[in-house]
Amino acid sequence: MNDAILEIQHLSKSFGSHQVLKDIDFTVRPGDVTSIIGASGSGKSTLLRCVNLLETPSAGDILFHGENITARGFNPCQYRSKVGMVFQSFNLFNNMTVLENCMVGQVKVLKKSKAEAKENAMKYLEQVGMAPYINARPRQISGGQRQRVAIARALAMEPEVLLFDEPTSALDPEMVGEVLSVMKDLAAQGMTMLVVTHEMAFARDVSNHVVFMADGVICEQGDPKDVFTNPKQIRTREFLARFMGE
Repeated sequence: MNDAILEIQHLSKSFGSHQVLKDIDFTVRPGDVTSIIGASGSGKSTLLRCVNLLETPSAGDILFHGENITARGFNPCQYRSKVGMVFQSFNLFNNMTVLENCMVGQVKVLKKSKAEAKENAMKYLEQVGMAPYINARPRQISGGQRQRVAIARALAMEPEVLLFDEPTSALDPEMVGEVLSVMKDLAAQGMTMLVVTHEMAFARDVSNHVVFMADGVICEQGDPKDVFTNPKQIRTREFLARFMGE
């Protein structure tokens, strides 16, 4: 038995006659930071939504510790408590405080007591620098702060893997750094992460695996050093030259 947490095998996704993903294959192992890069419309976010079962794959398999999550009878709620997701637009509950946002999943899904959930939430809010704002509502804090709360909320579920769907793309430029800093710290602590991102420096410097997608297929994947300094495919070279300003 291999040590893979997630194995994506021959994954395809169509919306009607439009095929968005075609024959996607890659593996995520404990401690991996995998960055998925590519132009807008290449299928990156759809791939992540399939991995979290927000979209149902049209074909192929997704294995979580060897168990097929697309199989009939699989429990998606239990799975999502192990595979957390941080969304582009935060998806916080506006009618709850920062602290309540980080407690609600623990109480409802993990069945923790409120005292236990609060203690755990505070630990992760402190980790992302948001402990001073526990009584604020999402509308009272900045976008960067909201995204840090969203990360704390996902961490409070103590997942095995964290999925990030373009976590900085809705932020003002000066707020991008504070979110990337939290993500870099998580990577340094050994958190397993699957990140859809346009932040090329993060993909190059923090990831240990990069997947480059174009038109719904994986054009190239491998070690960031190889992909960024010596890409094999013309499309990868063109994309990186455009994004890295070389």
